[in-house]
Amino acid sequence: MLGSVAGMVILNAPDFTQHPPRSPRCRLGGFVHLPRLLDKARAHAAGKLGEYKWNCALDQRFTAFTGMDIEALLAEVKKGRSDTEMLAWVTANSKPQCAAWEIAAWSDWLTNLAAGNEARHTMFAEEIKRNAPGREDIVTFFDRLELDDFVSYGGKG
Repeated sequence: MLGSVAGMVILNAPDFTQHPPRSPRCRLGGFVHLPRLLDKARAHAAGKLGEYKWNCALDQRFTAFTGMDIEALLAEVKKGRSDTEMLAWVTANSKPQCAAWEIAAWSDWLTNLAAGNEARHTMFAEEIKRNAPGREDIVTFFDRLELDDFVSYGGKG
């Protein structure tokens, strides 16, 4: 079953034309962004990705850290695996150096990642000006993603 039924969100095949993915701050097995990546994979597989990008820069940061192939991850998601099953698969298929402390350190680093280079700072500032003028608390990449998710579905920043 895809999308939503009588207002109920179906999370095993999310429809991003109706609602956003989980926050990038959500963790699974200590991995930040993994729940959002799984949501995106499920929506991509269902043809319901909407405006979201599959294999975006954030997804690529996850696959670079874990050494995973994004298409292999997508193939596993297409088998209908749960978050728990996907975590077991990710753990089994990650680089050997993904110890719990390394996952925590990487997740903390990514959670606190700022805009970066000049072009990204400019884009970041323009999005804040458009979506939440006057806000001084939007400082990390995740802050900006959450603001964008909220505003994209009718919220006011």
